[in-house]
Amino acid sequence: MTFDRLSSVFLSNTNHEEDQPVHLKVKDMGLQKRSEHDIYAGPSTRYCPAGVYEWVEKDGQETFVINAQNCVHCKTCDIKDPNQNINWVPPQGGEGPVYPNM
Repeated sequence: MTFDRLSSVFLSNTNHEEDQPVHLKVKDMGLQKRSEHDIYAGPSTRYCPAGVYEWVEKDGQETFVINAQNCVHCKTCDIKDPNQNINWVPPQGGEGPVYPNM
């Protein structure tokens, strides 16, 4: 039996306000492209358990996209980013996953 990422994010009951500021900060987008994408082949798309990060082709350029609304606040990105270029900060208002049985 397998589970896809987005179904698992749904089951976490993650809740974020639509207009809240993004709580995942990239210090240097240029470094993210030069190193995380060009050298390491974009590991953020694989290490994030919620599929928050993706590289999307836009106008012939690969662009780093953050889907912060899917974040389950595991801080993996803060730890595993090869350049420590992604900084996780607590979301505004304490939103995030709601695990009712914990």
